[in-house]
Amino acid sequence: MNSNSAQFEDLRLLEEKLKTSKIPQDLLQKTNVMIERLARLISSREYSQEYDIVSRYVDWIVSLPWEKRTTEILSLENAKKTLDVNHYGLENIKERILEYISIANLKKVQQNSAVEGPKAPVLLLLGLVGTGKTTMAYSIAQALGRQFGRIPMGGMGDALQLRGKSRTYPDADPGQIMKILRRVKSKNPVILLDEIDRVTQEAKADIMGVLVELLDPEQNHNFLDHFIDYPFDLSEVLFITTANNTAGIATAVLDRMETIEMPSYTDEQKTIIGKKYLLPRAIAASGLLPSDLTFQEDVWPQIVRPLGFDAGMRTLDRTISAICRKIAKLKVENKITKLVITGENLKEYLPRW
Repeated sequence: MNSNSAQFEDLRLLEEKLKTSKIPQDLLQKTNVMIERLARLISSREYSQEYDIVSRYVDWIVSLPWEKRTTEILSLENAKKTLDVNHYGLENIKERILEYISIANLKKVQQNSAVEGPKAPVLLLLGLVGTGKTTMAYSIAQALGRQFGRIPMGGMGDALQLRGKSRTYPDADPGQIMKILRRVKSKNPVILLDEIDRVTQEAKADIMGVLVELLDPEQNHNFLDHFIDYPFDLSEVLFITTANNTAGIATAVLDRMETIEMPSYTDEQKTIIGKKYLLPRAIAASGLLPSDLTFQEDVWPQIVRPLGFDAGMRTLDRTISAICRKIAKLKVENKITKLVITGENLKEYLPRW
C-alpha cells in the first residue's frame, strides 16, 4: 500500500508539473492520457519502466519554449557597432543584417507593436576555411540580442540527429533542434547549422530532406521532432548555415537560402585585422599588458604569410598567439620586461611549423 501511495504521489507531481507549464492545450490532453494509462499500470511490473518514459517526456515538453521569446534589439546603431567590433570589412553581410532590422522596425510601427515581424532570412555563409563564417553567425545573434545555438553538421551520419528518435526505441532522444531550444529557453534564437556541405554521403539525402523542412518558412512552423511527437513552430528561428562550397548541398536546400560569399582576405586586410583584433586579443589571453609587446611595421608582411597564401585568418591567429605565449613565458622567467618584435628578432619568437 505504501508503495502504491508513493507511486500515486509521483503521478500527482507529474500532473502538477503539466498544469503549471505553458504547453499547447491538445498536447496537455495527450500527455494526461499517458498519465492515466500509467495510473492503471501501478500494480504491474511494467509500471517502473513506463513511468521513466513518461516522466522523461513530461520533463522535455514542459522545458521547451512554446511561447517564450527573446526581445530583439532592433537598433541599427547597436547592430553596426557590434558587427564592426567583431569583424573588419564584410560590408555585404553587415548591410543585410541592417536591412532586416530596418524592416522589423517599420513593421513594428505599422502593426502597432504586434508580435509578428518580418520573416527571418535564411543565410548561407559561403567561403573557404578560416574566413570567419562561424564567428560571424555568433556576431549576428549578438547584434540582434538573440540567443545562439550551433549544430555541427560536418560528419553527421543520421537525419535522426536533427529529427529526434521515437520514444518506441530504447535509446529514444530528441533531435539537436529541440535540444538547442530547451537550452536557450527561447523560440526565436539564431541557430547555426555549421558545415552543411560535409554531412556523410550515406545520410545526405535524408539530412537534406530535413533541412528543406527546417529552412522553408512555409513548412517549419510545424516541425515534427519524432521524440516530442508534436509540431513545434520554428518560423521565428533565424537559421544561418555555413559551407566551404555548394557541391555537397542539395538544390532544394540551396533554393531556400540567401547565399552570401565570405571573401578571402588580402595581405593588407590581414595586417589590419592582426593589428586591430588578433594581437590585442592574444595579448589579453596570454596575461600580458598591451605595453609589454609591440610589433614593428616591417614585421607584419613576414607573419601574414609564414606558409604561403592562406584565404582565412587561422594561421595568422595561431602565429600571433604563439608569439604572445613565448613572451609571457620569458616575462615570468624575468628574462624580459617589455619587447619590441622587429624584422631582425622575429625568427626567435616565431613558432616552428
